[in-house]
Amino acid sequence: MLSNRPYLIRAMFDWIVDNHWTPHVQLDVNYPGITVPREYAQEGVLVLNIHPEAIRDRQFHNDWFAFKARFQGAEREIGFPPEAVLAIFARENGQGMPFPPEPYPDAASNLQNRDSETDTSAKKKPHLSIVK
Repeated sequence: MLSNRPYLIRAMFDWIVDNHWTPHVQLDVNYPGITVPREYAQEGVLVLNIHPEAIRDRQFHNDWFAFKARFQGAEREIGFPPEAVLAIFARENGQGMPFPPEPYPDAASNLQNRDSETDTSAKKKPHLSIVK
């Protein structure tokens, strides 16, 4: 099943812009694969202005969000999976939507592998007894 997170982020982005507010995203900069200027992060979190006038070449896809933004006059390429988004909100009033932190892909795959190993070991040693 597809995650609803990218759809909700795009919907909130549109709603915020339609209300003439300034959309911001709060990102987990430690999420694997994220490409952001980490030097601007505080305590592992980075807040970015994603208003259409503040960014260029916006691409919000289901598996990857990307755009170009300027930091102290220098253009930087920004990219992150929707799972790295902790919140999207309007700067003017804080209205928006928070998201629960997602487990990092390695942690999720380790958990899945551990669960499958447990299932496999349980299947290898069935215990049957004959009842008379």
